[in-house]
Amino acid sequence: MSVPPVDPREHVVDAAELHAAITAERLSLADVIDTLTPDQWRHPSLCTGWTVDTLVAHLTLTSRITPFEAVRAMIGARFDINRMIDRTARARAAEYPPADLAAQYRESATWTGRPLGTRPRDPLVDVLVHGQDLARPLHIPHAMPPDHVVPALEYAVAASFYGASTRLAGLRLVATDADWAHGDGSEVHGPSGELLLVTTGRAAGLPGLEGPGVDELAARLS
Repeated sequence: MSVPPVDPREHVVDAAELHAAITAERLSLADVIDTLTPDQWRHPSLCTGWTVDTLVAHLTLTSRITPFEAVRAMIGARFDINRMIDRTARARAAEYPPADLAAQYRESATWTGRPLGTRPRDPLVDVLVHGQDLARPLHIPHAMPPDHVVPALEYAVAASFYGASTRLAGLRLVATDADWAHGDGSEVHGPSGELLLVTTGRAAGLPGLEGPGVDELAARLS
């Protein structure tokens, strides 16, 4: 399983504050999930090929797949992590109805562990980005607090798992709602949440961004 490298800034985030942020974001997303209609559960998410129910099923697996199950699933997927993630999410979505998935996700909100091979800030990136993967196609407002986004963003730009080093090469990202910037080159500026989306490969963040580097970034995300 691919393992993101250790972020040299990992130590600056207090563990208790990080867990509090992850829990808060999970509970906030759980509140959104609890309001979904049957049609919304079947609606496509921003994750290619996944409807909302498959995405929520994936989120429930964060606290439910054991290391043994993860390794077995990786072997079954021929060590392709994306294939493994897709298969496990689809299998769980097929096994449980939406009401059960919603309940399971809420039960996972305070979980302090992490899936095999992940780093402390990966769950924060996961819930922030997947929250938008779910909410935006449904036109549901779902805020991304800058004080939660910045620790996720500064980690995501440095972790090879998210592919940001290639995606953002020659660009300078500047947050307009927080004291944060990264990189050198043509500037791309906007809210930190939109920067997190494009950093993790989501073109959905582009409309909220401005600057001379936006066109180049858009071409890389197309």
